[in-house]
Amino acid sequence: METFIHLLPVAMFVMLAIFLFTGFPVAMVLGGVGVLTALFASLEFIDAYNMRQFALITSRIYGGIVENLVLVAIPMFIYMGTMLEKSGVASDLLHTLQVLLRRVPGGLALSVTLMGTIMAATTGIIGASVVMMTLLALPVMLNRGYNIPLATGTIAASGTLGILIPPSIMLVIMGDLLSISVGSLFLAAIVPGFLLAGFYLVYLFITSSIRPTLAPPLPGDEGPTSRGELVKMVLKSFVPPIALIVLVLGSIFAGFATPTEASGVGAAGATLLAWLNGRLNWRVMQDVLERSALTGGMLFFIFVGATAFAYVFRALGGDDLVVEFVNFVGGGSWGVLFLLMAIVFFLGFFFDWIEITLIVLPVFAPIVALLQFGTHVDQADVVIWFAILVAVNLQTSFLTPPFGFALFYMKGVAPPQVRIQAIYRGIIPFVCLQLIGLLLVLGFPGLALWLPNTLLT
Repeated sequence: METFIHLLPVAMFVMLAIFLFTGFPVAMVLGGVGVLTALFASLEFIDAYNMRQFALITSRIYGGIVENLVLVAIPMFIYMGTMLEKSGVASDLLHTLQVLLRRVPGGLALSVTLMGTIMAATTGIIGASVVMMTLLALPVMLNRGYNIPLATGTIAASGTLGILIPPSIMLVIMGDLLSISVGSLFLAAIVPGFLLAGFYLVYLFITSSIRPTLAPPLPGDEGPTSRGELVKMVLKSFVPPIALIVLVLGSIFAGFATPTEASGVGAAGATLLAWLNGRLNWRVMQDVLERSALTGGMLFFIFVGATAFAYVFRALGGDDLVVEFVNFVGGGSWGVLFLLMAIVFFLGFFFDWIEITLIVLPVFAPIVALLQFGTHVDQADVVIWFAILVAVNLQTSFLTPPFGFALFYMKGVAPPQVRIQAIYRGIIPFVCLQLIGLLLVLGFPGLALWLPNTLLT
């Protein structure tokens, strides 16, 4: 019986995996497994859990989620991203980038990547970004004769940059779970995020140069005929998103605002841009508010379920079991780190980033804080470095089949001739580039730590 009780936390993860594959809502699965395990463990013949502890779950949820001011930034950033989708900023930006890069090999693909990078710095809503970019860019790329796997891979990879480049909702959540500054995480993610975008640009340029038939060039007469009109178009398309980026991220990095306050600034700025573009009306506002509320409600419902799951897991000795498992595997701090990266990458084949984050980080956070890498990484920076490694790793969770969510977002709005097999083929080189980026951040921690250590010391 003692061995059985000791393995109850393992049984929780087995039950979690089984129920997640049934298609039940993630929040209900997380909370349900936690509650059912607590009830089972409290039975008289097991007596491994005191039901008086069960009442503490409610206070843990209230204190950790309801009263958490950091998490207030999430619905505001969701609103900002949804409003930007409706404001016309992205369509103007894509058209301008096409004109500027019309003589460059793969100019349209490069334009899509640059647009995804700029939009990533204004919104972290991956579903909205991928759908918006698919609707805007994919028909144009197909009409220009682009190779379908190359076109879909470019859009999918570029659309997921928003989960890493600040202001990222994932980084807000990770900062809260790991009890580290969200501003520090934002700074640490900038170089790795733009590094991945740079990899995409280099790959597309080289591929388009070697095989022009995959990405036919745009007509030379695309866009305005006079320099004055071109300058006017560039200013109109670039100034609004850049101004919003400066307002949101600049206020955080300069110390004028917390991420929560900056999210409010971003929401107000996105609303102003929609009004200036003539897109703000009652119907748009109603749609944005409804979608923001539904997305925010879904996320916070998952928070509630994950809190219940993690609390019961720890109450049953799950932390001790994880420590025993890590000691059994051996390999020291590097062995533990590679094991955690492998687990996150493997889970990315089946689960969304929020499920992985809320399940893995609370379990392994106490262990990560104790890892030591000598002169490779200062002890004070280990947790931030680990968080960025996980964030880069989780980029792959959107693109890897069978459950790459970005791929299904794209397939849902793509033209009928775009088959899922072509989408799968298209993301392979971009997943490889993401793994190269992960290895670089792993081998050169300064890529993630230089900015926060420079600007926050």
